[in-house]
Amino acid sequence: MTQREFVAMGQADFLLSPEAPYHDAALAALTGRRGTLSSALEQLATRAVVLAGVAARLVETLRTGHKVLIAGNGGSAAEAQHFAAELVGRFKRERMPYAVMSLTTDTSILTAVANDYGYQEVFARQLLAYGQPGDLLIAFSTSGESENLVRAARAARNREIAVVAVTGERSSRLERLADVTVRVPAADTAAVQELHMIVTHVLCDIAESALAEQEGMAVA
Repeated sequence: MTQREFVAMGQADFLLSPEAPYHDAALAALTGRRGTLSSALEQLATRAVVLAGVAARLVETLRTGHKVLIAGNGGSAAEAQHFAAELVGRFKRERMPYAVMSLTTDTSILTAVANDYGYQEVFARQLLAYGQPGDLLIAFSTSGESENLVRAARAARNREIAVVAVTGERSSRLERLADVTVRVPAADTAAVQELHMIVTHVLCDIAESALAEQEGMAVA
């Protein structure tokens, strides 16, 4: 396309046309993603019993007045915050807020603990500060091998706090410390993180629905 043709078409129209820069790359990426996620979701559906078990633990923790602590690194840190936001705020329904806390958000605590004790202690130290028997730790990790999450899981078990791991496909140290592990069927980090978001939404939807229903029954 010449400069004159570009001007005649207008930038907005050009960016929506098949001749736009990276159009083919974007289309190929989306097509590949569709195939990857479609296959992975079919496999994940065969593991619904594990998700149901995690949902039951989540609902029981919150129903009995205990709290949920969530942790992860990088993209998994964002997922921990996402999970907490859905349940402290709302996912789909108007209801009471739930006691769900991400351990990835306080930069003063994270940097102080990392500076004084090492980054491997940033979650375990918080868990020892906030966690009580009957609480639940949910650890998001694409690899399941992050040392700070492994240490947090050990600390949780010592405090009689149940541990749920949400990982990628591989067996891991985190899984061996967890009471329940959701292994999403993907090896690619980006695909694992996308599936973790789906797991978050499934769990939040189930928990919100179950707890809101109980609240309604209590009011009645």
